[in-house]
Amino acid sequence: MENLTTPVRHQHKFNVVRLEKYLSSKSRVSNEESLSVRQYSAGQSNPTFLIQTTSNNSYVLRKKPCGELLPGAHKVDREYRVQKALFSVGFPVPQPILHCTDVEVIGTEFYLMEHVKGRIFRDLRLPGVTPAERSALYVAAVEVLAKLHSLGLSSLNLEGYGRGLGYCKRQVSTWTKQYRAAAHRDIPAMNELSDWLMKNLPDDDNEVTLVHGDYRLDNLIFHPTEARVMAVLDWELSTTGQPLADLAYFLMPHYWPASLNIISTMGSLKGIEGIPTVNDLISIYCRCRGIPAKLPRLNFYLALSVFKMAGIAQGVYARHLLGNASAPNAAEFSQCVEPLAKVALQFAQRPLADPTKDRLFLQTAKGQAVLQQVKDFMRRYVLPAQEEVAEYYSKHAQSPQRWHTPQIIKDLKVRAREAGLWNLFLSAVSGLTQVDYAYIAEETGRCLFAPEVFNCQAPDTGNMEVLHMFGSEEQKKKWLEPLLSGAIRSCFCMTEPDVASSDATNIECILRRDKDNYIINGKKWWSSGAGNPQCKVAIVMCRSSVQDVGSRHGQHSTIVVPMDSPGVRLIRPLTVFGQDDAIHGGHFEMHFDNVCVPASNIILGEGRGFEIAQGRLGPGRLHHCMRAVGCAELALELLCQRAASRHTFGKKLYQHEVVAHWIAECRLMIEQTRLLTLSAAHALDTLGSRAARKQIAMIKVAAARMACKVVDIAIQVHGGAGVSGDVPLAQMYAHVRTLRLADGPDEVHLSSIAFLELRDQLKKAQAKL
Repeated sequence: MENLTTPVRHQHKFNVVRLEKYLSSKSRVSNEESLSVRQYSAGQSNPTFLIQTTSNNSYVLRKKPCGELLPGAHKVDREYRVQKALFSVGFPVPQPILHCTDVEVIGTEFYLMEHVKGRIFRDLRLPGVTPAERSALYVAAVEVLAKLHSLGLSSLNLEGYGRGLGYCKRQVSTWTKQYRAAAHRDIPAMNELSDWLMKNLPDDDNEVTLVHGDYRLDNLIFHPTEARVMAVLDWELSTTGQPLADLAYFLMPHYWPASLNIISTMGSLKGIEGIPTVNDLISIYCRCRGIPAKLPRLNFYLALSVFKMAGIAQGVYARHLLGNASAPNAAEFSQCVEPLAKVALQFAQRPLADPTKDRLFLQTAKGQAVLQQVKDFMRRYVLPAQEEVAEYYSKHAQSPQRWHTPQIIKDLKVRAREAGLWNLFLSAVSGLTQVDYAYIAEETGRCLFAPEVFNCQAPDTGNMEVLHMFGSEEQKKKWLEPLLSGAIRSCFCMTEPDVASSDATNIECILRRDKDNYIINGKKWWSSGAGNPQCKVAIVMCRSSVQDVGSRHGQHSTIVVPMDSPGVRLIRPLTVFGQDDAIHGGHFEMHFDNVCVPASNIILGEGRGFEIAQGRLGPGRLHHCMRAVGCAELALELLCQRAASRHTFGKKLYQHEVVAHWIAECRLMIEQTRLLTLSAAHALDTLGSRAARKQIAMIKVAAARMACKVVDIAIQVHGGAGVSGDVPLAQMYAHVRTLRLADGPDEVHLSSIAFLELRDQLKKAQAKL
């Protein structure tokens, strides 16, 4: 919060004595009084000054800048007129006192208004304010905006103030002209944005109200102690037209990319505790106006808002070049225009999720913010890299180089980490809930290598969770920290080739204590990621050599084994339907021949292996399942595109009833699985891993089955192309089919579900008795 003034800047100085005489002639000051003048430091358009008299009266003066001005700008007469009209009907604006067109007084036209004392928040994120008050301040602001848009133009005597209908087209035209008049260099993104806006004007641009044109929280004065708007400031851009443009402009900071820092006070609102969601603000606004709670064409209005902001930034810099800018930081705005235009093009080119669409399992404000960042990052960087990644593995198909991570993925990882999109799966690090991360995992499921970009790839995520939850301080420092930083990779060794590993008690890999060491002997396979040269450590599940332990589940231990330990051998990469899955570091058979590791490498202690495995697999299974949902969404997209583009027997594929029904069934299965998985995530968040066992088991079965079915249908619709390498479906199928075996086959989970269900039903029956 700030309300600072500075001495009047050199380029804005005027004759104070003449102003005193003028105000005296208007009976605003006495002949004996003198004035002190200070300039407001904020504001980029019309210079604004605090005028104080020796009798402690205060006024605010706004004037046109001196010198050459852009055509149509700085209309202080319009500001005065609209404030006078609004004040007359009780709308919160400073009382306008007088308007002077005589440039002989202070050199330019100006007007005087009352000085309203209160709070002005220059930083839209409201630092230093409690979450509850943040919420109240934003609610108050949107209520006042709704009140403004509810005022009748006839009651304000503002007929003819603006041109009404066709507001959006006029705005695009006006700001295009303003930008071009002020431009100091050609910016292709601004030209592209202007063209897109003109070609995508809303069809229903027919509502006309008074619009503010620059309605932001920092243009409001709040009561000193209450969340109440005392005055709305800066009416220079006000006119009559489409009120939804005002609302979108106010909502714009909610969609602001966290990576875009124009000025320090205009950061993203994403993840700020207490600030209401877009959904809530739209609902309040519409309720106050008595209209349906929706905002059609939001992406257009957001793009228009940012285009206008870019035009304003260009004008501010132009005034800096002319030497008559209002604010001292005007030179900074030259670097804003192109980034703003690119942000607006992102709004234009992607359909925004309906902000009023309710979800059953809600993310936190931070979760929503990070999800949007991930979506933007995926669209801008990850998905466009798929072709280059595919070319890398095709080029090195017969070379050991295929086990290495392509440089483009390494570069993406650096970029993601710099953006703060790193280790999102681990709540203790990211601050996200399981529900938060579930939505993110779905998004990354649309690309095979996307989880790695964010350091959220299996099996490293499970291994990091094990070390975080159960590791000693020494183990965390030696292995967890490098894994979290992305410096190394890891693998998990549990399944064995010589026994039915679906019953994990069959594991035969032996762990034997030898003084201060453990000796490990045995075979493992399907050790995912072991082929990557950066895989430096394995977490191995072993059976104790001492067989006098009473419990079948108390005979196993988990131990950390460095990959360079003598006796650790990579035998061969296994293939999945003929593919070596090198992009994930492969799936290897490994032998441990008298491998000796320090006793301090044991995790949690001997006999705790199953306890650790269950803690590891709960969240990991959830992540796999939501990625499977994302994969299925991509398969359905490909299916629909194919069905709409191909003809058979005189009609398009989707016009065949069987294909139409397939599409419908896919949507049903995806939605059902998503809800079931989110329910499991919610259970993990609220009940913990043990209490969520049944939900985790259910999603493990449901998600893998669903993804297999959806991808299989997509393959069928694609015909021969579906099983080729020309589309990703065959690779996707190989991946999702393994999910019915990985982390336990369906049948084991079905048995667990049945056992847990019977137990719950018996408890209910006993309770009734």
